[in-house]
Amino acid sequence: MTVPRPGKLLVDSRTLTLPVSAADAFRVVTSIGGDTGWYAWNSLWKLRGLLDVLVGGVGLRRSGPRKAPLKVGDEVDFWRVEQLEPDRRLRLKAEMILPGEAWLEFEISGGAPATTIRQTATFAPKGTLGRAYWYAVFPLHELVFRGMLHGIARAARKPYRSQP
Repeated sequence: MTVPRPGKLLVDSRTLTLPVSAADAFRVVTSIGGDTGWYAWNSLWKLRGLLDVLVGGVGLRRSGPRKAPLKVGDEVDFWRVEQLEPDRRLRLKAEMILPGEAWLEFEISGGAPATTIRQTATFAPKGTLGRAYWYAVFPLHELVFRGMLHGIARAARKPYRSQP
Protein backbone atom coordinates (compact mmCIF):
# COMPACT_ATOMS: atom_id res chain seq x y z
CA MET A 1 0.00 0.00 0.00
CA THR A 2 1.42 3.37 -0.93
CA VAL A 3 0.19 6.09 1.39
CA PRO A 4 1.60 9.55 2.04
CA ARG A 5 3.21 10.68 5.29
CA PRO A 6 0.97 10.82 8.36
CA GLY A 7 -1.04 14.01 8.46
CA LYS A 8 -1.78 13.82 4.76
CA LEU A 9 -4.57 11.25 5.14
CA LEU A 10 -8.26 12.05 5.60
CA VAL A 11 -10.04 9.45 7.72
CA ASP A 12 -13.64 8.56 8.57
CA SER A 13 -13.68 5.83 11.22
CA ARG A 14 -16.56 4.45 13.26
CA THR A 15 -17.13 1.42 15.48
CA LEU A 16 -20.02 -0.69 16.61
CA THR A 17 -20.05 -3.45 19.21
CA LEU A 18 -22.54 -6.27 18.91
CA PRO A 19 -23.31 -9.62 20.55
CA VAL A 20 -21.99 -11.99 17.85
CA SER A 21 -18.84 -13.99 17.28
CA ALA A 22 -15.91 -12.53 15.35
CA ALA A 23 -16.47 -15.24 12.71
CA ASP A 24 -20.11 -14.19 12.19
CA ALA A 25 -19.16 -10.53 11.92
CA PHE A 26 -16.36 -11.30 9.48
CA ARG A 27 -18.59 -13.57 7.35
CA VAL A 28 -21.00 -10.67 6.85
CA VAL A 29 -18.22 -8.14 6.16
CA THR A 30 -16.64 -10.40 3.51
CA SER A 31 -20.02 -10.88 1.82
CA ILE A 32 -20.12 -7.18 0.94
CA GLY A 33 -20.62 -6.06 -2.65
CA GLY A 34 -21.82 -8.07 -5.64
CA ASP A 35 -25.31 -9.52 -5.23
CA THR A 36 -25.29 -8.81 -1.48
CA GLY A 37 -24.81 -5.10 -1.99
CA TRP A 38 -23.42 -2.73 0.61
CA TYR A 39 -25.99 -3.21 3.39
CA ALA A 40 -27.32 0.36 3.02
CA TRP A 41 -27.96 2.93 0.34
CA ASN A 42 -27.26 0.57 -2.58
CA SER A 43 -28.78 3.12 -4.96
CA LEU A 44 -26.03 5.61 -4.01
CA TRP A 45 -23.34 2.94 -4.56
CA LYS A 46 -24.86 2.26 -8.00
CA LEU A 47 -24.90 5.98 -8.80
CA ARG A 48 -21.21 6.24 -7.81
CA GLY A 49 -20.46 3.32 -10.12
CA LEU A 50 -22.32 4.97 -13.00
CA LEU A 51 -20.47 8.24 -12.47
CA ASP A 52 -17.20 6.31 -12.49
CA VAL A 53 -18.03 4.70 -15.84
CA LEU A 54 -18.94 8.09 -17.30
CA VAL A 55 -15.43 9.39 -16.55
CA GLY A 56 -13.73 6.25 -17.92
CA GLY A 57 -13.47 4.18 -14.73
CA VAL A 58 -14.30 0.54 -14.01
CA GLY A 59 -17.72 1.33 -12.59
CA LEU A 60 -19.62 -0.93 -10.26
CA ARG A 61 -18.58 -4.40 -11.38
CA ARG A 62 -21.15 -6.96 -10.38
CA SER A 63 -19.74 -10.44 -10.18
CA GLY A 64 -22.93 -12.14 -9.03
CA PRO A 65 -22.97 -14.51 -6.08
CA ARG A 66 -19.57 -15.24 -4.57
CA LYS A 67 -18.76 -18.93 -4.93
CA ALA A 68 -15.58 -18.94 -2.84
CA PRO A 69 -14.27 -16.95 0.10
CA LEU A 70 -12.56 -13.67 -0.73
CA LYS A 71 -8.81 -13.64 -1.19
CA VAL A 72 -6.22 -10.92 -1.70
CA GLY A 73 -6.47 -9.57 -5.26
CA ASP A 74 -10.20 -10.29 -5.72
CA GLU A 75 -12.48 -7.60 -7.13
CA VAL A 76 -15.39 -6.37 -5.02
CA ASP A 77 -17.31 -4.05 -7.32
CA PHE A 78 -15.01 -1.03 -7.81
CA TRP A 79 -12.69 -2.11 -5.01
CA ARG A 80 -9.89 -4.70 -4.84
CA VAL A 81 -9.04 -6.82 -1.79
CA GLU A 82 -5.67 -5.53 -0.59
CA GLN A 83 -5.46 -7.28 2.76
CA LEU A 84 -7.42 -10.10 4.34
CA GLU A 85 -6.87 -11.70 7.74
CA PRO A 86 -9.62 -14.25 8.53
CA ASP A 87 -11.99 -13.16 11.31
CA ARG A 88 -9.88 -10.02 11.82
CA ARG A 89 -9.40 -7.62 8.87
CA LEU A 90 -10.56 -6.81 5.35
CA ARG A 91 -8.99 -3.87 3.53
CA LEU A 92 -10.26 -2.81 0.12
CA LYS A 93 -8.46 -0.38 -2.20
CA ALA A 94 -10.59 1.76 -4.51
CA GLU A 95 -10.19 1.27 -8.24
CA MET A 96 -12.67 3.99 -9.17
CA ILE A 97 -11.41 7.26 -10.61
CA LEU A 98 -10.68 9.63 -7.74
CA PRO A 99 -8.51 12.70 -7.11
CA GLY A 100 -6.40 10.57 -4.76
CA GLU A 101 -6.29 7.04 -3.38
CA ALA A 102 -8.92 5.48 -1.12
CA TRP A 103 -9.24 2.46 1.14
CA LEU A 104 -12.15 0.95 3.03
CA GLU A 105 -11.16 -1.24 5.94
CA PHE A 106 -13.06 -3.41 8.38
CA GLU A 107 -11.36 -4.60 11.57
CA ILE A 108 -12.97 -7.16 13.85
CA SER A 109 -11.90 -7.45 17.47
CA GLY A 110 -13.09 -9.34 20.50
CA GLY A 111 -15.61 -12.11 20.12
CA ALA A 112 -18.88 -13.32 21.53
CA PRO A 113 -20.45 -12.00 23.62
CA ALA A 114 -19.02 -8.67 22.41
CA THR A 115 -17.41 -8.22 19.00
CA THR A 116 -16.41 -4.78 17.76
CA ILE A 117 -16.36 -3.85 14.09
CA ARG A 118 -14.27 -0.81 13.15
CA GLN A 119 -15.03 0.56 9.69
CA THR A 120 -12.50 3.05 8.37
CA ALA A 121 -12.53 5.00 5.10
CA THR A 122 -9.11 6.50 4.38
CA PHE A 123 -8.35 8.95 1.59
CA ALA A 124 -4.96 10.20 0.42
CA PRO A 125 -5.94 13.30 -1.57
CA LYS A 126 -3.99 14.59 -4.53
CA GLY A 127 -3.80 18.33 -4.13
CA THR A 128 -6.58 20.81 -3.56
CA LEU A 129 -8.98 18.93 -5.84
CA GLY A 130 -8.58 15.81 -3.71
CA ARG A 131 -9.30 17.68 -0.49
CA ALA A 132 -12.29 19.43 -2.08
CA TYR A 133 -13.63 16.04 -3.25
CA TRP A 134 -13.37 14.55 0.27
CA TYR A 135 -15.21 17.43 1.91
CA ALA A 136 -17.84 17.54 -0.85
CA VAL A 137 -18.73 13.86 -0.41
CA PHE A 138 -18.31 13.80 3.38
CA PRO A 139 -22.05 14.34 4.07
CA LEU A 140 -22.79 11.30 1.88
CA HIS A 141 -20.11 9.31 3.70
CA GLU A 142 -21.81 10.09 6.98
CA LEU A 143 -25.10 8.74 5.63
CA VAL A 144 -23.75 5.77 3.66
CA PHE A 145 -21.02 4.56 6.02
CA ARG A 146 -23.17 4.84 9.15
CA GLY A 147 -25.95 2.97 7.36
CA MET A 148 -23.55 0.34 6.06
CA LEU A 149 -22.10 -0.38 9.50
CA HIS A 150 -25.58 -0.71 11.02
CA GLY A 151 -26.65 -2.93 8.10
CA ILE A 152 -23.64 -5.18 8.70
CA ALA A 153 -24.62 -5.42 12.36
CA ARG A 154 -28.22 -6.37 11.47
CA ALA A 155 -27.02 -9.05 9.05
CA ALA A 156 -24.50 -10.45 11.56
CA ARG A 157 -27.27 -10.88 14.15
CA LYS A 158 -29.35 -13.04 11.82
CA PRO A 159 -28.94 -16.81 12.05
CA TYR A 160 -26.47 -18.07 9.43
CA ARG A 161 -27.70 -20.48 6.79
CA SER A 162 -25.07 -21.82 4.43
CA GLN A 163 -25.94 -21.88 0.75
CA PRO A 164 -26.41 -25.34 -0.87
